[in-house]
Amino acid sequence: MLKMFTTQLTGLFKRIEEKEEFAFEDGARLLAQAPVGDGSIYIFGGAEMKAVEFEALEGAEPLKGAKVLTLAEVDQLTDADRAVLFTRTFSDEAAVAVAMALQDKGIPFVAVSTVSSEEAGAGDLTELADVHIDLRLKKGLLPDDLGNRFGYPSSMAALYVYFGLKFTIDEILAEYFE
Repeated sequence: MLKMFTTQLTGLFKRIEEKEEFAFEDGARLLAQAPVGDGSIYIFGGAEMKAVEFEALEGAEPLKGAKVLTLAEVDQLTDADRAVLFTRTFSDEAAVAVAMALQDKGIPFVAVSTVSSEEAGAGDLTELADVHIDLRLKKGLLPDDLGNRFGYPSSMAALYVYFGLKFTIDEILAEYFE
């Protein structure tokens, strides 16, 4: 079972890397504007995506200038700040509320979530975000005996995206500050 999960997880990471290549670059450029302009990168993690917040702030290699974002704190952000929202689905109510508040305040942001087969449209993260990265995790990775799927590693996919953004931001900042 673990071998099959590993194979499927590797395939998921590869799909994200291939299909979201330009979004990674665009998202990292947008987020890198914060440290260049004396701002901070604010991170919102909904539910299990709190793992990304912890990694960014408490991990072995924290993201410089990163801070946790809540809806109540959006009013404190300035035009030098940027944000990135991580959530399981593109229509998550808490993330959409934060996204709308960011948009109202004019704070550019990146959203990371799975876009389901439902039609995306006004009022979801794909429409509100300046850059959206699709986690491409529509169902569990493993089949069971009844035809159902299980093994839904949304936080692992989000951490993969986080590290992709972080590495690209670090490259951009290294070139900028040379």
